[in-house]
Amino acid sequence: MFFLDDEDRAQVAQRRGQHMRLGFALQLVTVRWLGTFLEDPLDVPGVVLEFMAEQLEVEDPSQVKRYAERRETPFDHQRDIRRAYGWKDFTDVDGEFAAWVTARSWTSGDGPKAIFTDGIGWLRERKVLLPGVTTLARLVAKIRDDTTKRLWGVLEGLLTGGQRSDIESLELAGLGAEALVPPRRLGELAKYGMRADASALRRHPDGRRLATLLATVRHLEGKSVDDTLELLDLLMATELVNKAQNASDKEKVRKHPKLAKSAARLAVAVEALFESDGWGGPDEEVRVAEVWEAIETVISRADLRAALVLVNESVPPADAADPDDWRAELLGRYTTVSGFLKVLPEVIEFGANAEGTPVLEAMKALPDVLTYRSRLPAPLIPGRLVDAGMVNSPWKRLVFGHPIREDGSVNRHAYAFCVLERFWRGLKRREIHADASTKWRNPQAELLEGAQWEAIRPDALTALSLPTDPDALLAEHSATLDAALREVGGRLTANPDVRVDGAGKIHLTGVKAIEEPPSLVDLRARTTAMLPRVELPEVILEVMSWVPELAEAFTAVSGGRSRLEDLPVSIAACLAAHSMNVGYRPIAKKGVPSLERSRLSHIYQNYFRPETLAPANAPLVARQAGLSLAQAWGGGLVAAVDGMRFVVPVPAAFARPNRKYFGSKRGMTWLNAMNDRGMGRGAKVVSGTIRDSLHMVDVIFGLDGGDLPEIVVSDTGSYSDLVFGLLELLGISYRPALADLPDQKGWRINASAEYGPLGAFARGKIDLRKIRRNWEDILRVVASIYTGTVRAYDVVTMLQRDGHPTALGEAIASYGRIFKTLHILQFIDVDESYRRDIKDIRNLQENRHSLARKICHGKKGELYHRYERGLENQLGALGLVLNCVTLWTTVYLDAAVRRLKAQGYPVREEDMARLSPFVHSHLGVHGTYTFALPELAPGAIRDLRDPDAAEDDDEI
Repeated sequence: MFFLDDEDRAQVAQRRGQHMRLGFALQLVTVRWLGTFLEDPLDVPGVVLEFMAEQLEVEDPSQVKRYAERRETPFDHQRDIRRAYGWKDFTDVDGEFAAWVTARSWTSGDGPKAIFTDGIGWLRERKVLLPGVTTLARLVAKIRDDTTKRLWGVLEGLLTGGQRSDIESLELAGLGAEALVPPRRLGELAKYGMRADASALRRHPDGRRLATLLATVRHLEGKSVDDTLELLDLLMATELVNKAQNASDKEKVRKHPKLAKSAARLAVAVEALFESDGWGGPDEEVRVAEVWEAIETVISRADLRAALVLVNESVPPADAADPDDWRAELLGRYTTVSGFLKVLPEVIEFGANAEGTPVLEAMKALPDVLTYRSRLPAPLIPGRLVDAGMVNSPWKRLVFGHPIREDGSVNRHAYAFCVLERFWRGLKRREIHADASTKWRNPQAELLEGAQWEAIRPDALTALSLPTDPDALLAEHSATLDAALREVGGRLTANPDVRVDGAGKIHLTGVKAIEEPPSLVDLRARTTAMLPRVELPEVILEVMSWVPELAEAFTAVSGGRSRLEDLPVSIAACLAAHSMNVGYRPIAKKGVPSLERSRLSHIYQNYFRPETLAPANAPLVARQAGLSLAQAWGGGLVAAVDGMRFVVPVPAAFARPNRKYFGSKRGMTWLNAMNDRGMGRGAKVVSGTIRDSLHMVDVIFGLDGGDLPEIVVSDTGSYSDLVFGLLELLGISYRPALADLPDQKGWRINASAEYGPLGAFARGKIDLRKIRRNWEDILRVVASIYTGTVRAYDVVTMLQRDGHPTALGEAIASYGRIFKTLHILQFIDVDESYRRDIKDIRNLQENRHSLARKICHGKKGELYHRYERGLENQLGALGLVLNCVTLWTTVYLDAAVRRLKAQGYPVREEDMARLSPFVHSHLGVHGTYTFALPELAPGAIRDLRDPDAAEDDDEI
């Protein structure tokens, strides 16, 4: 509700009569909340009128009806409000607004609804009176059309005459499309090309058709390189390095007793050698024979030689920097890598920065080394063939021998693995990169720069609302942080749940569970009992009947228009089979064309892919957003990101080991985003259990349509100072649940300020000079992520070296520490609603994952796909089915609430907001699966059950 401050009251007081003051206040409320004046200034909700009358101490609000008796009065007051508060006409900023819409449309490719909504916010922030809805919508639509045509024109201009006639033979890597078009727009065009109907493409104008084909083929080329390098990474991480380390550890255990015994024998001999210094007179030298005679009295010369051989074999040379014996275990796996090492540098074009260039050159020369026919005994080759400078300390003993061989020969196998290991590590750090790839590109080169950056800079900064000079922004943040430390510190004495110890560590009592009122318990029990018992396939079909866009999103990979009858039934069957992980056997039915096993296999192979699953998801989210119950749960602009772990027991390129989650098997993570209404918005398949923070920003910027969230919540595993900085710069408030609060350090900007009990906590000092010094590069990085020029994962990888941030990474992390500290301060403040809201949405996502585990019950919840695309498709189907179930449950819960209200049952708004869309006692996922719907009138739903009737069976 709107409160009047002193300035407002002074303006209101200038009006004569209570009806005039009340009418003026209503117009002031209207323009601030709606951004425009109403045609009828009194057309406001009654609750607003009563609230304003209470503030102005007007006993009879109805006298406001006299306000418009004089027609000119509301218009006079509007002019006064505009003059006093600086409100402007839209015509004063239409050019600036058009520039903002152009920038947003060109860089992000967001839909008209998202741009329209954010455009209203942009105008209201600048106190611009909103024009008519139609005027604004037409302007946004026209500018989006113009930027889309500009996109097609730029891509078409890259093609020569010959390439136009035979686009299949394009060498797309050298066209430089990403240099002229934001990759986010290029990716969206490629997605359209992957799912578009071929006949529809033929009907497009030349510019649009060629641009779509170019983007699509460029996408496919990148995917092929991605798959190759992903397999290389898997081979190195799991089959070679991991197994070699395990074998080395076992060998160490086996050799330990022998090594200890041999070392003891050498110790006896060395002790005798030291004692020989005292033999004879001062001018008499001890003869070697005498020393050996003394040694052999305690140990034989043969035993001593054997002990020396064993120690030399087991212990690295004294000058070795890294005593890792696992590298020796790799040599026995030479045949595993020799074949692809001969062709890898030839089939993929690699590049490198200054650190990676020597390694890449050695990698390119490796095929000649491996094919050289040497007269020396295998695996030795002449030392002149290799780059000795490439052999780092851990490999010297294996490559050159110990002691170094007199003929200068080297071990070919050891040298090959030395180069391969350094190449692999350089590839992971992006010191070496593949430009044709989408995952292994050079992020530094992909960042906006030069003329490209200067061209897009104004648009990107306008869309992100970031200044070119950071001083004013940093001063504002500095004041906010300083005030927060003082205010929260001053309230600590009134907060019994927080204690700060002498070391500055914060100890916070967990959020106490609020006892559920009896009204909520009864409402939840009644609404759950009213839900019809239903099987999962029926849920999918029923939701398809409500949202026909779901089935329409599934187009054939060939692009042809499907003529199959009952296609939605086949799509629903495929969704059920793969989401439940039960396969086709219990789903398929002979004699039913739409459910024949061969047809289901055909539909899944030709209609299911990320390019169809994502657009099928968007209308479900939009449909749920229109329900009153969903609106009571939240505004849809809060997102929670978390991962589900799945075991993949078959050899798969994307599965990695982790005993904590997968036992002796391998697995992967399904990192997914959910809004505060319980609907999944997007997901990403992540190899193994890599830290979520590396991928979270990519998930947020890869949502299945709709607006970007304003707030993102995650667990501690997704947290880092760098992610804090990136998300805040991208205009998203980041609120991780901090499970390790005592280990968190606070940061300050004012080094000399006194913050009372929080002084020791805020012991970190933020150096704003780092941020100012790197501000231009920070802007380039953030704009590159926002426009899709580079993946956030690659940026995070680029900004760190072996766990330590680069100078630019440290600058972004420093910026993030401002907001990390503010987040912690709000987290521990007296008002616990902040951390309770975080806990609530985290619990909501856990409930969603619990529902996912119930649905994906087949094969013990293990996935058996060997390739990333198969995992993406199956988990995409699971995410889509989860949203179908969530939408279905929301619709029926909403109907149940409405029926209870109609029957006079007292439904409190706060109780309604705490109902869950993830109740599933009514949902059947086991047994016989049917694909038939009851006869229902258009727009009707199934009959709700009687909540007071006796239960006829147990939970489904």
